[in-house]
Amino acid sequence: MTGMRRKCQVCAVRPPAMVGAGYCFDCWPGGPVVPPPCRRCGSTREYYSSGLCARCHPHAPGEKSAQWRADRQPARPPGRRSAAPQITVDSCPDCLAWGITRTFGWVCAGCRWWRDKHRTIGPCPTCGRTIALHSSNGRCRLCAKQRTIMARQLKIRPDRVPADAVARYGQQLFFARLWHNEGGGRRPYVTKTVPPDTSYLAPVAHEQLVLLDVPRDLRAGLARGFPEPRATQLEAALHHFAGQHAAQHGWSRRTTENVRRAVRILLGIQDTPGAAIKASDVMLLPAISLPARAVTDVLAAAGMLADDRTPAIERWFPIQIADLPEPMRHELGVWFRIARAGRTTPPRLLPRSDHTVKNQLHAALPVLRQWGATHPSLREITRADVAAVLPAGGYARGSLLQGLRSIFKVLKVEKLVFINPTARLSAPVPAMQAPRGVDLAALRRVLNGPDPTAAALAALLAFHAVRVKQLCHLRVTDVRDGRLHLDGQVILLAEPVRQRLRAYLDHRNARWPDTANPHLFIHYRNATHTTAVTNWWIGQRLGMTPQLIRQDRILDEADATHGDLRALSDLFGLSVTMASRYASTITTALDQATPPTP
Repeated sequence: MTGMRRKCQVCAVRPPAMVGAGYCFDCWPGGPVVPPPCRRCGSTREYYSSGLCARCHPHAPGEKSAQWRADRQPARPPGRRSAAPQITVDSCPDCLAWGITRTFGWVCAGCRWWRDKHRTIGPCPTCGRTIALHSSNGRCRLCAKQRTIMARQLKIRPDRVPADAVARYGQQLFFARLWHNEGGGRRPYVTKTVPPDTSYLAPVAHEQLVLLDVPRDLRAGLARGFPEPRATQLEAALHHFAGQHAAQHGWSRRTTENVRRAVRILLGIQDTPGAAIKASDVMLLPAISLPARAVTDVLAAAGMLADDRTPAIERWFPIQIADLPEPMRHELGVWFRIARAGRTTPPRLLPRSDHTVKNQLHAALPVLRQWGATHPSLREITRADVAAVLPAGGYARGSLLQGLRSIFKVLKVEKLVFINPTARLSAPVPAMQAPRGVDLAALRRVLNGPDPTAAALAALLAFHAVRVKQLCHLRVTDVRDGRLHLDGQVILLAEPVRQRLRAYLDHRNARWPDTANPHLFIHYRNATHTTAVTNWWIGQRLGMTPQLIRQDRILDEADATHGDLRALSDLFGLSVTMASRYASTITTALDQATPPTP
């Protein structure tokens, strides 16, 4: 006998029942005694010793005594040596896969992981075995593998296979540890799925109305689960489109998966399956830590975004006029609507931008509140009332008169006031003041500092006085052959500017090598999108006002050329009127510095 050499003191054939005992269970005093189940695998057959069966005991496999074999095998002809029983390979008790050994505890690696992850034990509704079940769908691992096999044959997702169809015609058994996923080794991955139909990337024409518009709480869905999308073809198409969009814009894998998860959630909470996704629903995603901006970009590019958001100025306007009398609020509401949309019937009015409308109302609002305390309507405002509140001069007079004139002009056209009290009131344009000087020490620190982005921005402003708006929208292709191609103007870049631009481009390529943003200057927030930077970002990066740097450069050139209008226009792309303003500023400064001739 190999392995353990101790034998039962009575039969001298079988090993002792346990360490420290001299008898086997068959020869136990007062016995025989029924052996307990194996403490490792639970088997009640072929008990060996120390609470383990012949499969699990480390010394059991191999040749055993003739008496031990005779108890379990039919008798063989005398004189012929019987083959030693080798209990080395068996089937997994969970998934029935053939090819497991004692080395892995007689359970395959997949089922061992399954037991650790899913600790619910119960009868499987598909095969009826009492075994470890999946925590969500309540199926065992064998039935889950059958579902995967059927999904590959039908070329659909596994969750689309009906649960009752898994064991309808039996189950396919397999070998343990031979379930190979292509692409995991040296062989390249070969897709076997049908690509999604991108023709589903179009919103349906109908709309399902709802009885009550209840606010959605995504946090509750995160805790209790979201509904499954009903438009499965659209989900697959958007899933594929999001992957392509992410690859083009250099998104990380985490961002891509978050966008796909967010799209699946939004499709599940839709009232109309297949309709365009509302932007107001997308804005709820940050509550569950999902990116709203990236999802908006994907849906807008796919043509599946319905922008139902209320503009910020429409939320801001009622708050500003809330303390005014009701007739005055109505009149201002008419002006606000026409100023933003324009008027197409005579007399026609062009629409104004939201920025202009906001500035005009902001300038006129203190006076409107003052009038609202004594006048319920703007019809009662006279020319004398307007003249009484106008400042004597300067920018304050011009901005206030411009705001009041815009309001009363629209109300006069709409016949809500009898006269325009701002007519024939003038606001002289104040003389252009010389800009404040730039801190040259701070500018030198930025130019020679370690930040390549700030150095490149400061160089373009300090050497070539590029407009701040042009800096925001500069593209990488605008800088080539040592020249800056800007709005039809070709600027030969100075050598210090070239050096700083090369350093910035090296930094840009190293930091965001896969970005699809065509603009020259980008940062971590717009590197994954195609939007431009803002004036505020440039000022924050420089640590000073960029417009002052540009004005200081133009004034320096005007001083060097003694106010040459042609030189200023050619160098900086200025109009004659603007160039003359800079030249007049220099001329005025020289006249003030020169003492009068006696």
